Amino acid sequence: MLVVDQLTKRFGANTAVDNASFTVDRPKMIGIIGRSGAGKSTLIKVLSGAYKMDSGEIRINGNKVEITNPRDARSHNIETIYQTLALADNLDAASNLFLGREIVTATGLVNDAAMEAECRKIMGRLNPNFRKFNEPVSALSGGQRQSVAIARAVYFNAKILIMDEPTAALGPHETQMVAELIQQLKAQGIAIFLIDHDVHAVMELCDRASVMKNGQLVGTVDIDDVTDDDLLSMIILGKKPGQDTA
Repeated sequence: MLVVDQLTKRFGANTAVDNASFTVDRPKMIGIIGRSGAGKSTLIKVLSGAYKMDSGEIRINGNKVEITNPRDARSHNIETIYQTLALADNLDAASNLFLGREIVTATGLVNDAAMEAECRKIMGRLNPNFRKFNEPVSALSGGQRQSVAIARAVYFNAKILIMDEPTAALGPHETQMVAELIQQLKAQGIAIFLIDHDVHAVMELCDRASVMKNGQLVGTVDIDDVTDDDLLSMIILGKKPGQDTA
């Protein structure tokens, strides 16, 4: 579905991502994990079009693509859900779902009724217990806000979804709700990048994990083949399981 080959991004003399390569199959979820400063955030900003890579190649379904801005990313059905969720707190779920892509009437006015109807449809599919359609998202719980952000990506036909620490600051119940949403997305054939620093979240949610350290890829492993300690060793020591640490 998505191949990132030898991606490099520099900021002056600092190489934030150094010849990193990843592959995401559909429907699979790959976790990108590492300490702060490992290059995870830079990677997703390149894929989402916020940064332009200095060298490397991105292929989607076998075809080389150019991503130089967020519009390019969306044209290739790449949607990004940042940790901040990029929601407008004073607006309701429907207004956030269509933020910047509003449904309008024949006379050019925003069609609030149509947007709410569409919002109810997509939320009914993703989170049937969601009821707060007419309240600002500032009144929603963390898990409900995450639902709105996920619904926005899915509604606009995301095929590749990048999620930045989706369960950060959520309680156990809401974390489970988001995990169930992610399983639904995988069942729909969406390829998912999970960016996280939490080993336990990656072990629970992902099929594979790629560890980054100092901008470089340490390695990619199947979650079923490793333990929490194996991933921690990769993060801290920069060595794959079984690799000589001397």
